[in-house]
Amino acid sequence: MPQILVDHSAGLVFDRADLAAEVHQAITEVIDTTVADCKTLFRPTGEHHVGDGTSGEAVVLVEVKILAGRSTEQRAELTARVLAALRARIDRPAVIGVQVTELDRDTYRFVHHPGH
Repeated sequence: MPQILVDHSAGLVFDRADLAAEVHQAITEVIDTTVADCKTLFRPTGEHHVGDGTSGEAVVLVEVKILAGRSTEQRAELTARVLAALRARIDRPAVIGVQVTELDRDTYRFVHHPGH
């Protein structure tokens, strides 16, 4: 179920597969899920601005979506682990934001669509 959305500056070079693997593993260690249930999208953006635009910093914004019902401590642990994984891989100045959000169990649906 976990969905990880990684928005980042297009020119930022880092090992996406390695990051996804570490984040997926961390999620399974913090909440009750499996690596096979984790899904990550990397969304590079061609344009970004930090402050007045003169700092030259890259931007990385991560949202980890999980089903509601996990404790504040679990969500904070996920945030800390994702942030640490990013900081270990990004070797240039960057602003990084990580947020764990909850999806409503009563209204959220996810399916494996076989196509037509």
